[in-house]
Amino acid sequence: MSAERTVLTVSELTSQLRAVVEERFPAVWVEGEISNFRLYGSGHAYFTLKDEGAQLRAVLFRNRARRLRFEPGDGQHVLAFGSLEIYAQRGEYQFVVELLEPRGLGALQLAFEQLKARLGAEGLFDAARKRQLPRFPRKIGIVTSPSGAALRDMLRIIGRRFAGLHIVITPARVQGEGAAEEIAQGLADLNALGDVDVIIVGRGGGSLEDLWAFNEEIVARAIAASKVPVISAVGHEVDFTIADFVADVRAATPSNAGDLVVSEKQAIAAALLALGERLQRAVARPLRDLERRVDDAGIRLRLAAGTAHRRAAHRVELLAARLRAASPFVRLADGRHRLEGLQARIHGEIARRLVACRHQLAGAVGRLDSLSPLAVLGRGYSLTRTPEGGIVRSARQVRAGDALSVLLHEGSLDCRVERTKERDERPQV
Repeated sequence: MSAERTVLTVSELTSQLRAVVEERFPAVWVEGEISNFRLYGSGHAYFTLKDEGAQLRAVLFRNRARRLRFEPGDGQHVLAFGSLEIYAQRGEYQFVVELLEPRGLGALQLAFEQLKARLGAEGLFDAARKRQLPRFPRKIGIVTSPSGAALRDMLRIIGRRFAGLHIVITPARVQGEGAAEEIAQGLADLNALGDVDVIIVGRGGGSLEDLWAFNEEIVARAIAASKVPVISAVGHEVDFTIADFVADVRAATPSNAGDLVVSEKQAIAAALLALGERLQRAVARPLRDLERRVDDAGIRLRLAAGTAHRRAAHRVELLAARLRAASPFVRLADGRHRLEGLQARIHGEIARRLVACRHQLAGAVGRLDSLSPLAVLGRGYSLTRTPEGGIVRSARQVRAGDALSVLLHEGSLDCRVERTKERDERPQV
């Protein structure tokens, strides 16, 4: 009698295989060459690791891919660390990559070479786009760590040579997570000020990892987009970063950046100092010669001081008199006297005319008074008016019972008409 056969379903067999594989290979390093590399919109990357005799499907999920320093691509020889898992739906197994490193050349160095090649192809390193540093900067911007020795070195150099310069410091981390973003933002902030003449960006020395923020693409593009010239001062003389290639000028050290930014001013100041010394020497020599000649002439003059002295003194007196006569002060005094005389004449004429005008005005007032109808009131006459203000010239203008106002020389009378008389009834005077 044959033994009973054990029959597994596909799912059961796959589940058992998954348990064996994932238990046997929970974490493993695999070396191979990348082929068929595909990066999808989701951020996940799928590729194949292969060697001469086999190939292995691999996946690099988005959260791990973002941490890579370099860009994976076909043909790269890499070391991959991860775990094996069974993909039951397709009956396949794949390698889930946690870490990926280039074989031979380090990941950071490879990333450096890749970015350098890409930016170089875009023309960001071309000498034609680099600008000259300003000869006489008035305001200098610095992007660096406020607590670093690099900042102290730059301030010491600049302050020793030109203490009056205006320096704007934009603090930024220069290594670690987020440092590249802060450096790029510092460059943008200094450009936004609008009156910065030159910008220094950098830090002191360190390892490739320490300097890596200056190899990031965001920093390179911020330097390229700067409206004002940028000096890159990163590390020591032997250290080169992407920022050095993009910047308008590379300084070997931060201290050297301080030298470069004020070098033209220093040269001009030294040249002016040298010219001043030459001018002093050039003036001093003729003065000494002149003093010597004056001394010699004085000896000759003292020997011939007699008649020549009297003649010269007389001539000096004549010239002094002519000089006094032509003096602007004398002319001013004469002009002032003439002006005072004219002012006196003007005042007299004005006073005379005012008196004449007063006499004329008094005569006119007298004549007006004599012609005024009110003047006759003083001689005993009166003026009769209606309530409306009209002047009563005839008895026919009023009736018995009308109210009238009689204006006298002194005061007035309110009256009422008892009766009226015509012209032929008026009494004889």
